[in-house]
Amino acid sequence: MSLKDRLANDFKDALRSRDEIKKNTVNLARAAIKQYEVDFRKELDENGIVDILTKQVKMRKDALSDFEKAGRTDLLEDYNKEIEILMTYLPEQLTEAEITEIVKATAAELGIESGKANMGKLIGAVMPKVKGKADGVTVKKIVESIL
Repeated sequence: MSLKDRLANDFKDALRSRDEIKKNTVNLARAAIKQYEVDFRKELDENGIVDILTKQVKMRKDALSDFEKAGRTDLLEDYNKEIEILMTYLPEQLTEAEITEIVKATAAELGIESGKANMGKLIGAVMPKVKGKADGVTVKKIVESIL
């Protein structure tokens, strides 16, 4: 079953079970996918849908710190639930140890041993390898620790 079909089925299930948070989250994700397809006049494949869902998760994670500063614990809980729901559609995330191994192997392939000047080059080479399986913040942190 494709990711788009899973989203449609889960939306229907959330409607039936009256799960408002899941219904709204899945509906917003489906709307973001549809918006992209309309804007660019092309059908998204599985990787494109994963990219859109990853952006949706990142948006919510970014908003968490703002809600924390404002003391809005009610919104914090809702956004954490939304992140959990969206993460079920993404590929299994890599652990920091797995990302570290990928970074070290990529650095060896490129002949990069140290230096902050090589950070962008190394991150640029690592990101396609971990696309959808790790977020850029984690990769950047690991690259900084290695270099």
